[in-house]
Amino acid sequence: MREWIVTNGLGGYASLTHSNSNTRKFHGLLIASLNPPTERWVFVSNVEDKIQITDEIYNLKDVKGRFSYDLFPSLSYDVEGVNIKKTFFMPHGKNVSVIRYSIKTDKPVTFTHAPVINSRHFYDITNHNKFSVRQDIFENGVCITPSNIEKTIKIMLHNSTYKPKEHWKEFYYEKDRERNDSHIDNNLYVGNFFKEIKESTEYYLIFSLENKISKNISSLYSEEVRRKKDLFNRTGLSSDFEKLVLSTDNFVVRKGAGKSVIAGYHWFGDWGRDTLISLPGITLVTSRFNIAKEILLGLKEFCHDGLIPNVFMDRNSEAAYNTVDAALWYIDRVFQYLKYTNDRVFLNEIWHTLKSIIDAYVDGTDYGICMDDDFLISHGPGLTWMDVKLGDYHPTPRTRKAVEIQALWYNALRIMSKLARMSGKDDDYYNLSEEVKESFNSQFNQQYDVIDNKDLSFRPNKIFLVSLDFPMIDNTLQEKIVKEVQKKLVTIFGLRTLSPDDSRYKKSYLGEYNRDIAYHNGTVWPWLMGPFIKSFVKVKNHEPTWRKHAFENFLEPMFHVFGKNWDGSIYEIFDGDSPYAPRGCIAQAWSVAEILRAWVEDIENISPTYEDIFTSHEVRV
Repeated sequence: MREWIVTNGLGGYASLTHSNSNTRKFHGLLIASLNPPTERWVFVSNVEDKIQITDEIYNLKDVKGRFSYDLFPSLSYDVEGVNIKKTFFMPHGKNVSVIRYSIKTDKPVTFTHAPVINSRHFYDITNHNKFSVRQDIFENGVCITPSNIEKTIKIMLHNSTYKPKEHWKEFYYEKDRERNDSHIDNNLYVGNFFKEIKESTEYYLIFSLENKISKNISSLYSEEVRRKKDLFNRTGLSSDFEKLVLSTDNFVVRKGAGKSVIAGYHWFGDWGRDTLISLPGITLVTSRFNIAKEILLGLKEFCHDGLIPNVFMDRNSEAAYNTVDAALWYIDRVFQYLKYTNDRVFLNEIWHTLKSIIDAYVDGTDYGICMDDDFLISHGPGLTWMDVKLGDYHPTPRTRKAVEIQALWYNALRIMSKLARMSGKDDDYYNLSEEVKESFNSQFNQQYDVIDNKDLSFRPNKIFLVSLDFPMIDNTLQEKIVKEVQKKLVTIFGLRTLSPDDSRYKKSYLGEYNRDIAYHNGTVWPWLMGPFIKSFVKVKNHEPTWRKHAFENFLEPMFHVFGKNWDGSIYEIFDGDSPYAPRGCIAQAWSVAEILRAWVEDIENISPTYEDIFTSHEVRV
């Protein structure tokens, strides 16, 4: 069952299936972020709509609707010649969710709207009678105050009559059951709104946590339409990119006085690694350079002992630093930002943080992260992007010297060398990078996934030896890696995380095993298509014929499956084998970002404005 989502720039969202049902505990019409972008609570689960035509009453949940997407998701119904269109949107920057009802009728009808309320963190479920509510009715609306939190939900419908009628109903969430997660929830029907319609019209049903909201709701709708169109127009890209560009906007959220990126909807918060990998696709190819700068400066404030946080926890916003690659990605993403902006003032502002990262990796920092005697970076288990953990067990520990960490390390040193010379600072990095390169190549006599233990697991991580700006392997080996990765790992939706000829390969994410066993042992990840496409066109010298081939073979088939009503969202993961069932989050930041970035930068060959300055062999100040 496909799903839709709209967001509000705070971490809050509204999301249901294309048939208007709740199949996850994360579904709802108003999931609000109480401490943006974290602490998300479900306040409105759904609304039950009925229409009375003469003496007949029809429940829209029993009527087959038609889903469509045009800036916003919509559901359309035809009931005895009465056309009903529900369009869902959220005003940007507000914990408000709105349904726009467009009615076409030549006869009088009466609508009944029954809101379904909850009050819980979106990870949890509600037991029967876990909370009570106080209802305060006002003209054209009602205030609902749950007993378990100091928040009030305003529900408004102009020119209507509201009558309270409370009863609990059990919801069964099939998608959560499939994931072996808690899936039986209790929701509260609080009453009914009655609205009489005599002729074709449109009206708005509003759910709000805000103290004040514009009385002219149609203007909020128009403002959101205009905001989305302006956002896309600023990119200067062709209309082919519109859905992906607008999808990137779902992930940009307010964090304090700055910005961050939600890693995925529904359940992820802001993650350091995910934010940084996503940053070029979400902010740079979309010309939102100020947002990119805010994100980088925001993470700078959390840099601790040379590490960038892995995740900010949703329940309390606490930062966890268990990642070896986020800080190295940080250096690379500063470099990508500079290639688009040539912002030397920012470089000077950020330099101390960049230097502190290198120093910490050389001298040693937390989680066993340090430069070893062979100049390569050693690290503890579960610190790479393949970081899943079951109790004390790491299904993919990749401990000591994972291949992409060495690629990122060398890349970071070369970037620092380049930036130091451009800024007139001492270059303490180039000679070290040469030591890293020599050491790595002397040990990489086969395509290892982890260097020191000679792990030959065929995984996609070696692609970063090719895709990063400063590769440390020769062209022949780069071509060989791309060819073999394409043969064993590339699918219609992304790259497998393990070759199917490995005995540990799991063809499906769900099975008679914990799903986390499969997470990085065969499961397909769309975001990896980005670095693969970059590597593919690189070894083909960016020739137009091969760039066209890349689009037709690596992106177009995916877009065809998504179809014309696609909203630009791309799932977190897919099964490793055909039919590649979608799994995990319905909209993942780095999935969308890397597909968009690869399409713009690598296939369309639209390079950053100042790329030549920062990648040429000459130092240009």
